[in-house]
Amino acid sequence: MRILQLVSDWKWTGPAAPMLVLIEALRRRGHRVELVCPEPPPGANRSLAEEARRRGLAPIAAIRAERSAWRPGDGARVRRLAQQLEGEAIGGPFDLVHAWHSRDHVLAARALGRWPRPRLPRAVGAARPAPRLVRSWPRAEAIPNRPWNRWLFGPACDGLLCVSEQAAAAQRRIRPAGPLAGTLGGVDLERLAQSLAAPAVAVAPQPVAPRPREVLGVGDDTFLIGVVARMQAHRRFDLLLGAMRRLADRHPHARLVIFGRGTHAEEVVGRPMRALGLADRVILAGHRGDDYAALLAAMDAFAYLAPGSDGSCRALREAAALGLPLVGLRCGAIGEIIRDGETGLLVDADADAGALAAAFARLIEDPVWRHALGAAARRDAQIRFTPERFAAFVEAFYAEVLASAPLPAPTSSR
Repeated sequence: MRILQLVSDWKWTGPAAPMLVLIEALRRRGHRVELVCPEPPPGANRSLAEEARRRGLAPIAAIRAERSAWRPGDGARVRRLAQQLEGEAIGGPFDLVHAWHSRDHVLAARALGRWPRPRLPRAVGAARPAPRLVRSWPRAEAIPNRPWNRWLFGPACDGLLCVSEQAAAAQRRIRPAGPLAGTLGGVDLERLAQSLAAPAVAVAPQPVAPRPREVLGVGDDTFLIGVVARMQAHRRFDLLLGAMRRLADRHPHARLVIFGRGTHAEEVVGRPMRALGLADRVILAGHRGDDYAALLAAMDAFAYLAPGSDGSCRALREAAALGLPLVGLRCGAIGEIIRDGETGLLVDADADAGALAAAFARLIEDPVWRHALGAAARRDAQIRFTPERFAAFVEAFYAEVLASAPLPAPTSSR
């Protein structure tokens, strides 16, 4: 298959990593897979294009970074994309286009002649079937059932790929027919293992690279509960801090380590943390680079309470691959990733801080069982979250899309 991955976001966000893992694995399976994405703005910290080049997946063309589905000048961009889709110069003609955001979805649909206005470009490839269009939906929540979405995810979408089986089931109202599937995605286990050898970065230069716990300023007797999440209210930091408050007296050696940042960090974490008297029990590790895996592997347990921009919960799957016992709320893909009582503990989505604190306490008080859960999590990740398994699933889904008939346009979209 000849596949084009089309992305309109330049940022190195949660959904970007699984996409690059997919491209690499599909190439190993013999497919021609190319990437079109924006270049980062000047001074950008980290970008998709930069990370793709580091992995030998340099984009074959650039697309303008925009969030809106409609922008002035899009007509010319649509015509250029149509030419790229059928142009041998960049590896085309392609069999399939995989769009990851609404903007690239709309541009691809227009380039493929899916828009009902006759003045827009013709369908690509008059002498051969036009490429089919697959869309990824990155969230666990159902797509809003509106006329626009019924067109975008209906006749303008030959296949819809979701981040979990539960997420796919939630989309049946918006897409009652046509290929629809969900998969948890893959983790690059080999790259993750290699990055464990990367030295942790201390605040000041030191002649010998410090151990991860030294970087965090704690000793071996401290119980570390890690969480990787942008500091936003919907990530349930209130519940995490409430649980730590309840653990404080019973297990004073427990610490919460937060990997992440956010424009609302003070409001979501800083002030509540101090109000609860937890300033000395919460470690703000910030956004990490090359030492991320080494620091994460130093945790004794890993908590994940709500999906972020990546509904497949990549950080939770990475923690499993590193052999950490998992604790999460029973919501979204979390309930599919954690095997309750086998690889970690699931807490009801509407539970209070006491229930979450009780789950942490069970892991603290039974180290033998805790280590067994972590070992089981690693084995499970090595079976379910490999790039090869991910690519095989998506490959079969692409084949189903290519073999399927296009969906008829609903009357509400006309």
